[in-house]
Amino acid sequence: MLRPTQIAIPTLVRVKEGAVDRLGIYLDRGGHRRVVVLVSQGLPAPLTERLSRSLREQGIEAAAWNEVADNSLEASVRLFAALPGRVSAIVGVGGGKALDVAKHAGFLARLPYYAVPTSLSNDGFCGPQASLTVAGRRRSVAAALPFGVVIDTAVCLAAPRILTLSGVGDLVAKLTAVRDWRLAFHNTGELVDDFAALLSDGSIYAFLGHPRVDLDGIRLLATSLMLNGIAMEICGSSRPASGSEHLISHALDAHSAHPRLHGLQVGVASYIVSRLQGANSEAIAGLFDATGFWDVVAQEPFCRAEWLEAVRVAPSIKEGFFTVLSTRDVLAEVEQIIDHDPRLARCFAAKAAAA
Repeated sequence: MLRPTQIAIPTLVRVKEGAVDRLGIYLDRGGHRRVVVLVSQGLPAPLTERLSRSLREQGIEAAAWNEVADNSLEASVRLFAALPGRVSAIVGVGGGKALDVAKHAGFLARLPYYAVPTSLSNDGFCGPQASLTVAGRRRSVAAALPFGVVIDTAVCLAAPRILTLSGVGDLVAKLTAVRDWRLAFHNTGELVDDFAALLSDGSIYAFLGHPRVDLDGIRLLATSLMLNGIAMEICGSSRPASGSEHLISHALDAHSAHPRLHGLQVGVASYIVSRLQGANSEAIAGLFDATGFWDVVAQEPFCRAEWLEAVRVAPSIKEGFFTVLSTRDVLAEVEQIIDHDPRLARCFAAKAAAA
């Protein structure tokens, strides 16, 4: 039964050059005078100083300023338990670990969370879940969307290019994920939230219209990934952003001797899945051509045998999750695609690279 949807979405969104220098202004406008700041380990000192200065200039106290190296559930709970008194917001700055721990700690404390990603390697900075390790294994645990999203396009542009291209790979996965979702509806009756599907699917096309890694491209990529996170919140599941391509990536994470960045795995898997689905292959391939995605993957090729095993295992990763992989045994098709597609030929080696 379809029901009316009510969700919380980010109230403050700033995606522009120089945004980190205005973080203090944004917090002050929200009435936050005492905050906790969690930053990624090894964040460049000049960037840390810019953030600190931004708070000082507005008279905002950082009651705690911690580097995050451990993104375990236990570490997040410990941080929550040790939160100083009279704190009104939690700010996460940097990459996935810091953002996920800050997001989860904010959720536990029922405090507004401000996300300040310094790279755009995936859509997690604005997702409704936190990716934490539990007993050594990565798990998605309950969290809330950020109250504020502050993205400095110049800072993200200066991040290692491979991280941005990982974000591009995670973005195109929405094309195959939404198609898998509709396939599930036609085969199992699983309901599709039309607005969530439209938001996720449509967000990709802005970046497709400007497939370059420059300030404008970073702005479009950041906005698109943020909207994907909101799409998941709308429907209460990962369906708008995660399909068979993510199942393959999860299988690789579990079985590969040398897993690669999530977005690189998902991007290549999305292209392969698009061939199985019979749609969007040229759009994905063209975007990867324009951004140099294929070139980055080819610098450290994937192990062909590991990928074929991941494809074999993928349908069993998530029980009751219908995708194109559920429609037939696709292993032989994938083997043919990998062996005969000239773009993919550069991305695969017979054996795994040394870790």
